[in-house]
Amino acid sequence: MLKYYTVAFQAMGSTCEIRLYAATPAIARQAIDAAIALISRLEQRYSRYINDNIMFEINQAGRCGKSIDVDGETTALLDYADACYQNSDGLFDISSGILREAWDFKSNCLPDKNLVKRLLERVGWEKISWEKPRLTFGLPGMELDFGGIVKEFAADQCAVLLLEQSILYGLINLGGDIRVIGPHPDHKPWEVGIRHPRNK
Repeated sequence: MLKYYTVAFQAMGSTCEIRLYAATPAIARQAIDAAIALISRLEQRYSRYINDNIMFEINQAGRCGKSIDVDGETTALLDYADACYQNSDGLFDISSGILREAWDFKSNCLPDKNLVKRLLERVGWEKISWEKPRLTFGLPGMELDFGGIVKEFAADQCAVLLLEQSILYGLINLGGDIRVIGPHPDHKPWEVGIRHPRNK
């Protein structure tokens, strides 16, 4: 008989949770611990707030307008970022993270237009050459930010990991990036609420 297990935790700047069904508490704990470890590893690798990871190395190359070769996992993320850029007609662009230098969300004020204009000169995925495994920045002062995709990537990777551990029913919620593994065991769907952006 499968039992329901859920755990909430903090990761990637968000409140996260894993819900799943497993035959025993030990199986559930092993699966959840493995998933959390995977999420933590991805956060350590791709957080822009850590100074000794692959994201830091990529952005060092970007600041100098140089090239860098990346590993297979980072290649998968860059391919996904490229697909997002292409499918959104350029609206989703991982090179736009540098605009955080202009935005201070705590102040409740719009940024200085001249600063935004200057920063936009260093934004644009089209200014970057991506020829696997080499990433080449077309001009110095650029940066990449995987913040818009790494949680989604982590949720997908967690689903694969849980399926490999024979978890057939579950839900992964990484701060709103959600991945479902099958329905509930009774075939009822998972319920997911979507908050209105302006109406609490």
